[in-house]
Amino acid sequence: MLSENKKEYAPRPPKKITPQRLRNIALYYLKRFETSEAALRAVLRRRIDAYARYDKDFDKHEAYEQVEKLLADFVRLKYVDDARFAEIKIRGYLAAGKSPRYILGKLREKGIDDQLAGRLLDAQEYDPFASAMRLARRKKIGPFSPSGEVRKERRSKDLAVLVRAGFDYDIAVRVLETEAGEEDGELPD
Repeated sequence: MLSENKKEYAPRPPKKITPQRLRNIALYYLKRFETSEAALRAVLRRRIDAYARYDKDFDKHEAYEQVEKLLADFVRLKYVDDARFAEIKIRGYLAAGKSPRYILGKLREKGIDDQLAGRLLDAQEYDPFASAMRLARRKKIGPFSPSGEVRKERRSKDLAVLVRAGFDYDIAVRVLETEAGEEDGELPD
């Protein structure tokens, strides 16, 4: 229950969705984030749906058509470029020590075509062992464990961390068998 001196505030109604408003929303979003076509479509559709819940007479299907025209213009003008977006994400994920399986899954979530993502990923220099070592360093597992005793106790858990991250079993085992100080060199086969 509200006290007498406090006023009850009603939520502000959403602003009317017009073609110009959709364009402004999209441009403001693109000013802040690099995004894929599918992700921008989802942002705009959420705004349309929110307004359609407020105004029952609003024709959201017409607004969806306006979004498609807007996206076609943005793709033509190169404001939205799925290849550029995917390449930026791939570089970032590789620098963070993510596996190709993880990267492809994340790009799929963002609406990037599997063939495009695969082609861009293949074009990058990628060493799965080095990537797994970066993850091990960040998680303090394997050769980066605090002590040899802790390392032996947590071996199966550390192996699970690497495999869940998308690395092959062989790579994960190789990382865990690496001795402290050998991280940068190749292991004997």
